[in-house]
Amino acid sequence: MKFPARLFLSLLALGSCQVHKNPPALSSTTTSAPAVPVWQSAAYTVYPDSVVQGPHVARAVSRRELTSNYRSPANAFQSPRISFKFSLNGKDNEMPPGQDHVIVALPRAGQPLETPLIVFGQQYLDPAPVPADTYLAPNTPLKIRLDLRPMRAALQRQGFYELYNGQKLYQDDFKHVFVAGNAAPLSWDFDNLINKPGLELTDPDGNGIFETTVVLNAHSDQETTASRWQASLDVAAFPQLTSDYPLLDALYNLALEEARRAVEPDGTFRTGQEWAGVWTRDISYSIILAQAALQPEVAKTSLLRKVTPRGRIIQDTGTGGAYPCSTDRMIWAVAAWEIYLTTGDEAWLRQVYPIIKNSIEDDIVNAYNPATGLVRGESSFLDWREQTYPKWMQPVDIYQSENLGTNAVHFQANQVLARMAEKLGQAEVAGRARERAARLKVGINEYLWLPQAGYYAQFRYGRAYPLISPRAEALGEALNVLFGVAGSQQAQSVAARTPVMDYGISCIYPQIPGIPPYHNNAVWPFVQSYWGLAAAKVGNEIAFLESLMAVARPAALFLTNKENFVASNGDFAGTQVNSSVMLWSLSGSLGLVYKGLFGMDFQPNGLRFQPFVPQALQGTRRLTGFRYRQAVLNIEMVGFGNRIDRITLDGQQLPDATVPAALTGTHTVQIKLVNSAPEVSYKVTHVPHHVSPMTPVVRYANGQLTWSPVEGARAYQVLRNGQFVGRATTPEFAVPPTSGYAEYQVVAIDAQGYESFASEPLAVAGEKFSRVYDLGTGRSKSPKPYQGYTGQGFVEISTTQNKTLALPVTVPAAGLYAIDFRYANGNGPINTSNKCAIRTLRRGRQLLGTVVLPQRGVEEWSDWGFSNPVLVRLEKGTHPLTLTLEAANENMNGEVNQAMLDYLRLTKVD
Repeated sequence: MKFPARLFLSLLALGSCQVHKNPPALSSTTTSAPAVPVWQSAAYTVYPDSVVQGPHVARAVSRRELTSNYRSPANAFQSPRISFKFSLNGKDNEMPPGQDHVIVALPRAGQPLETPLIVFGQQYLDPAPVPADTYLAPNTPLKIRLDLRPMRAALQRQGFYELYNGQKLYQDDFKHVFVAGNAAPLSWDFDNLINKPGLELTDPDGNGIFETTVVLNAHSDQETTASRWQASLDVAAFPQLTSDYPLLDALYNLALEEARRAVEPDGTFRTGQEWAGVWTRDISYSIILAQAALQPEVAKTSLLRKVTPRGRIIQDTGTGGAYPCSTDRMIWAVAAWEIYLTTGDEAWLRQVYPIIKNSIEDDIVNAYNPATGLVRGESSFLDWREQTYPKWMQPVDIYQSENLGTNAVHFQANQVLARMAEKLGQAEVAGRARERAARLKVGINEYLWLPQAGYYAQFRYGRAYPLISPRAEALGEALNVLFGVAGSQQAQSVAARTPVMDYGISCIYPQIPGIPPYHNNAVWPFVQSYWGLAAAKVGNEIAFLESLMAVARPAALFLTNKENFVASNGDFAGTQVNSSVMLWSLSGSLGLVYKGLFGMDFQPNGLRFQPFVPQALQGTRRLTGFRYRQAVLNIEMVGFGNRIDRITLDGQQLPDATVPAALTGTHTVQIKLVNSAPEVSYKVTHVPHHVSPMTPVVRYANGQLTWSPVEGARAYQVLRNGQFVGRATTPEFAVPPTSGYAEYQVVAIDAQGYESFASEPLAVAGEKFSRVYDLGTGRSKSPKPYQGYTGQGFVEISTTQNKTLALPVTVPAAGLYAIDFRYANGNGPINTSNKCAIRTLRRGRQLLGTVVLPQRGVEEWSDWGFSNPVLVRLEKGTHPLTLTLEAANENMNGEVNQAMLDYLRLTKVD
């Protein structure tokens, strides 16, 4: 049945606030569901055999068949007000963040719909009103026209065009011009515009007028899912689940079947239906959740596919050429250990031990910050930089950041290394690994814990003077509870006080303005599963039950385990990228059964049961054919709660609720729970969808900081060198005189007290405290024809040229100095590939730090930026610095480790 647009909208609105006592039948032949729901909220209701969300109903016809009438409303109510901007070479470089062009895409007296001729960099705002209840019509063609003649004139006149942010674009570096925007097929994913057909503008007649035509709200983009799932694969070799809840049993069987589908002919995991290949973080998180127990041989093969020829774990491609801008590859170690725990395979342990040891040793050089005890690098799994970081942060800034989830991963990787080393008789290695883990634990709790909020901060970020982002980061919060970084009271607080939205826990909270859903404003079922397991660990029944339902709802309605969905409305459509049959999503669904409800805790010496059954899911459940090492377990569990009344193995009391690791053959485990709620009553912090203020863009002139007013901001905090120095209610601040280095940032605060990201650090009169050493002199000068350097030339560093550079510097006065390099790296785009250049900075034999030189664009060798600053205390006098390509500096490419260096900058920051 089709609904008129207004009626359909009314039904959706009614469904969002109404609790159904009985789910509507899908057909006259279906039986009515019980009147008592398992779970209900203002957003949706779950019954033993169905899910109801407004007019949408999913039902378990049987434990092997599901039906759903879900249809995404995303295309029905799109606004005709289209925001967009132009992009040179796939970068957000036309106008400041938050400043876009706007066109109202409504028919105009039979005329073809097109934009006026827009001059690059000059904002156009369509004054046409949008009548109430008016939506974007299906298949609306829009011709977009751009005038690049002023840019071309500048290129001809002076050889470069200066962008709004002061960067210079040279003629040889001008490759493409795209349009980005808020309505499909437009996208705000600047880094991937080159991969989206129709978004590149062309100038066929060469007159400087670039054009393209896009079809908005195209019929082919209508978002639908299947209406029925019926089991068709043989999954008898997997553990079989039966319970009093047909819906949950059917979803379990759906996940089993998709787990079978997720195995490629070569014996590796496929990441998702739309994601071919083996990805380190995806397979690792999936293995930890369920696949180590379910498909251990596939898990082994997949992990070994992600090892370099030198025996190091491969970091997935990503920001700035990936490693070491991204450092979450160490989750591989946790997954490898999980395989050992489930299989007891000693040969596997000996095989993976040196890989983990060598990888951590490289990370110690490239990513560990001895000043904080934390590890640098991008948020684990949140690898799409503008989705979780302020736009001003370049890949090198992301390298400098210290993220909650990534540090939890490194903590656990060191714990794993210590346990492996102990089993293999390597006491010295084990001791050092435990010391590193202890320092990480102290660093996380010292630098990232937010006492007033009651959970951890998202990350530390900045340059010479880092500060914290107080956003909640769901995966990081969960991992710090599960891995034991958080103490008992902290863990309980995290589960109770971390913000949770109607449809689940969003990846971050609050959301970032102007960024479409993907990691921002999105729930990822695998993250929800880790959050659920963390809630179960601390005994928070409400949070655990909510997580079970938040994973069941989308799988039932969409009839597949999707990668993600929009946090604010629960819809799978609207995120920038999505996939069905997503490995870590289906693994999360299974993991909530194995590790959550049944409480399976795999240990070196046995399988311990710590079950947790919320009272709403009480009853009898059986898991048969579960393979544990050399045994097969048939498990029956009755009751509810998280305390065991009695547990037996083949009728005999089971000590410590632990099945011995040496058990062989087929056995029966029976568990009877104490039918009581957890001893402590916990809460969940429910919050509405909220978007934080836009990040201010700050300027300095004549003793004043100024910025454009930020929409929704009630006040602004001004920071100097990372510390609060003033509060303003207008977009300006008088800078007090100072004799030292001063780096300013501004944070916008809204009426609810939520903060924007801090603005890009702005050094006031910073040149007074800096010395520049031109590197493009003498025999080292490169003959390559790149432009934009500042001195006599530049020097090339690569695997064959200038592997060691001598850099004597003279320090005028003792103090804390920031050492960085102006460089170019045109070996790849900013968002993918693996050619980040890495070097080690030393003074004599003393290690000062790692210098990271990320990619800045494909063949864009005249696009210059700065490396990370290495902070070091120097005495007055001359210091013999060297920049060297050392063994630990090998990147994920292995062959191309190259950059051009313009100058070394020495800045006294304290």
